[in-house]
Amino acid sequence: MTVRRDFQEPPRSRPDLVIGREDLFTSAREQLGRGGSVLLHGPAGIGKSTVLRALAADYGASARTVLRCSATESESHLPFLALADLFGLVLDEVSGQLPAAQRTALESALTGRGESTLQRDGLALRLAVLSALRALAAKGPVLVVADDFQWLDAASAELLGFAARRLGDTPVQMLCAVRTEGQEYDRHLRASPPDTLAVRLGPLTRTQVSALLDHRGYTPLSRSTIRDIHRTSGGNPLFALELGRALAESPTRPRPGEPLPVPTSLRALVLSRLEMLSDEARRTLLVASAGARPTLALLHAAGREHAEAETAQAAALGLLATEAEGPAVRFAHPLISAALYAEAPAQERRAVHAALSTAASDPIERARHLALATTGTDPEVAARLAEAAALARDRGAPSVAASLGLLAARHTPADSTPGPDERRLQAAEDAITAGEADLARDIARDVLTRATVPAERVRAWMVVIEAAGQALGEVDAVFPQVLADAGDDPGLLALVHYQLAWRGLVVEGDFAEARQEAEHAARLAAEGEDRRTELMALSFQASTETLMGHPGAPATVERALREPQDPYVACHHNGAGSARFRWLIMSDQLPEARATITALLREVRRRGMVESEVHFLRFLADTELRTGHCGRALDLARESLRLARDAGIGEGASAMLASLAEASAGDVDRALALAREAADHAEVDGDQMYLSRALAALGYAQLVAGDPAATVRSLRRVRELEHGLGINDPARGRWHGDLAEALVRIGEPGEAQNVIDTTRAHALRLGRESVLAVLDRAEALVRAARGEHEGALVRLASVRDRLGRLGYGLEEARAAFALARLRAQAAALPRTGHAPLPGPASYDEAARLFRRCRALPWLRQVDAAVAAGSTPVEPASVAPPVALDALEGLASMERQVASLVMEGATNREIAARLFISVKTVEATLTRVYRKLGIRSRVDIVRLAAGRRTT
Repeated sequence: MTVRRDFQEPPRSRPDLVIGREDLFTSAREQLGRGGSVLLHGPAGIGKSTVLRALAADYGASARTVLRCSATESESHLPFLALADLFGLVLDEVSGQLPAAQRTALESALTGRGESTLQRDGLALRLAVLSALRALAAKGPVLVVADDFQWLDAASAELLGFAARRLGDTPVQMLCAVRTEGQEYDRHLRASPPDTLAVRLGPLTRTQVSALLDHRGYTPLSRSTIRDIHRTSGGNPLFALELGRALAESPTRPRPGEPLPVPTSLRALVLSRLEMLSDEARRTLLVASAGARPTLALLHAAGREHAEAETAQAAALGLLATEAEGPAVRFAHPLISAALYAEAPAQERRAVHAALSTAASDPIERARHLALATTGTDPEVAARLAEAAALARDRGAPSVAASLGLLAARHTPADSTPGPDERRLQAAEDAITAGEADLARDIARDVLTRATVPAERVRAWMVVIEAAGQALGEVDAVFPQVLADAGDDPGLLALVHYQLAWRGLVVEGDFAEARQEAEHAARLAAEGEDRRTELMALSFQASTETLMGHPGAPATVERALREPQDPYVACHHNGAGSARFRWLIMSDQLPEARATITALLREVRRRGMVESEVHFLRFLADTELRTGHCGRALDLARESLRLARDAGIGEGASAMLASLAEASAGDVDRALALAREAADHAEVDGDQMYLSRALAALGYAQLVAGDPAATVRSLRRVRELEHGLGINDPARGRWHGDLAEALVRIGEPGEAQNVIDTTRAHALRLGRESVLAVLDRAEALVRAARGEHEGALVRLASVRDRLGRLGYGLEEARAAFALARLRAQAAALPRTGHAPLPGPASYDEAARLFRRCRALPWLRQVDAAVAAGSTPVEPASVAPPVALDALEGLASMERQVASLVMEGATNREIAARLFISVKTVEATLTRVYRKLGIRSRVDIVRLAAGRRTT
């Protein structure tokens, strides 16, 4: 089929493309823009056709002629069929320009008339295809679009390859897609031009699968269901969409522990090969599909005596992956396992689970299989499942605990103690810990439809409130109901008032009210002998007082840390450890803050506390940002944001911190977008506290982007919000110096001085040394704006040294940059006296400090300042940051390790900070050396200093 400049594709092809395919789409588009060709390859259903259509639509407008063909397996035996699709509609246009022999050969091949074949008129036909392409290209660029290249008939493929190898500089490009199971795409390159870029489409991540399903309207799917879809589909977008559609259309959802229903459309893709198995081999594979970690030993223990021979038969048919080492029995694709299980009759499934309930070695897996082999209620089975759930909870697998808890509730008789609803509520609380808020909310709402016991009702309401996250305004109507259910029970009332404290902060934006509610909740909890709630309330009170600059904050922190402690509260993101971290970081005790948050992060990862992990990753990123390890901070912030989006919790807060990190070490445009996203989240949730944080991040990104007027608008609003909230501690948001600096830049030094004076009073009262240093930096700029250059230079030199001693690497670098700029400006001014300027006008120190921090956006500002002036600088200062550019080509872990080496960390220190072993650090460094073409840690340090290695 041939299409001219009005070529268009279905408008729905682009939205799916951008989900998880942004980078490869960009590289493919750039290749086409350079005049090259592209070969997309990957397994069936991975999205090749979608990307191909989008690229053709995007780039096709620049081509005069688009020649298109799409082959199918059933037609692949018909010679010249693809050639007819490509040239059928342009034959009249080009035939007059072909020599007679070539014209006859091409017409015969396209129409089927005559006896011309590759064997009879081979050279004439080959030359005809080449001449036809040249004739079309003489009138304008030609784009050849071929989908399902693997089904091209052999004759057409050979002719295209002949022409492609001889086109040279002729403006003919090819855009093809071919199905490959591995990397075996080389043979298809023979039919493409020599400059063809091969682009492999890999599986989507869980977050990308979630976004794809959401885009297609499959929105009411819980996080655990998304996880199951991703696992079963193997990240294949076609399979994921089919599974999502089947779930959306199904009147009932799978029960806990059961695999997803596999729609008929997908079963047909995998089950045809199963028909070639013997019945016994098929039963063995069914046992393997039901097992969590199937091995040959497990299959033998489950009664499959000939497991080796039967799995070998399945592997020969491509159903199992052959393992070079290890005893695992692994399916070639997760969908094969799911389809096999879905096809099996219910009775046969129960028999398999019964066998595995005794064969499995792990008690959790044995209990799960026992539940799936049992119908109806059974107190003994329920008790074993509850024990397995507790074990999973202790192992740090709350998601597994929630699933087992629901199974336990299903098998619990109504008159048992504990009852089924009590077990459901425990499952809901485990789901909250695992970050599965939707599942937790659904369980709690179900329990509330029948519960009459006040303690159960209040517990269920707490789950509903916790599941709301930052959007507490959406559950306002719950509070009168839960207060009524709590009655006069101090233990139950403590739970309610703890949540009311959060409501006062998030919804009302009133720190004083939030503090009072937390204090009241702590007293009630002590009266009701609920130590966990008492500690949570004290921790909340301590954090609130810290942000308010309340004089009682240190004493409250100490109370929250007193024994007896609760292990859960100690590592919770709103617990005592978190309160202590906030106090440390706001008091400029950065090494202690890093050690505290690193230990907390390690513990919540061990316990599987997903929401706390999201927040602690953000806290650690904030700490690294302050200390000037901006590259490390960026990696941590991005990890926090990915996890937050995957779990659907803490997205606004993580986007806010990611914005700060991007503006300091990454992409400023992305920083602006993330800050606006965070502000939108806060606005939607009615969260005044995080709205101020998001706007502060936006103001900082705008300052780095060189837009001081926008910075002033954003940060003035932050000032109004924090005044209304009652936040008096300037160490909380640390935006005051940025506002003063931006005000100076737009010609408002008077307002800038007012900001400095007001903030300084609070910082002096609270002893916030780093804030005072930053304010002094801003005041130096005010002085310079008023013509007091000598005094401003002296003040900036002092500030730079103070910030360095305090450990604020990025702020130190910013002070050095301000000092260099001011010296350059002062050097250009006419001198009325003969006193020399204090210090040389050079940007070398600022460039060195920013390079040490990996602060790319600030380094670009240094480059711009150097280019705009005439001050002498060493070549290393103005050259592109070699180390930073080189690191961009490394994998995430490799980049983190290399960055820490640049900062002078030992292998043992790197291992501790990244939660990996020293051996892993050593192996990672070996890969880094190979990729960067260097030999040792010394070469990495040289890169950090901006010197090329030899």
